[in-house]
Amino acid sequence: MRQSQSAVMERGVELADVHETEPFEVAWASEARWFVQFLRPAPGNQVEFRVQISPDGINWIDHEGHPPLVSDAVGLLSIPVESFGHWLRLRSERTSGSDRPMLRIYLELKE
Repeated sequence: MRQSQSAVMERGVELADVHETEPFEVAWASEARWFVQFLRPAPGNQVEFRVQISPDGINWIDHEGHPPLVSDAVGLLSIPVESFGHWLRLRSERTSGSDRPMLRIYLELKE
């Protein structure tokens, strides 16, 4: 039987400018997927998401296999991640608009 884990990384973060989730150790997993839900949508605003990886949970770089994803600040989106190494986090940046969307961010992992 495969192992899985669901982690709610953010329950209701207001995105003023830039936000980074806490580091999450994922070395045991072979699959990962971020889900971002806009609890307080901000139509007309755009948010850029970057999957970031780390060898130690301290030093971070953008994942070279996952270009930034730009999304309207509404609804629910999914970001699958492959070849991610030991640590993951998600960087969110409001790139347009003046409203502050509120986000819920989940990380789903499978062995």
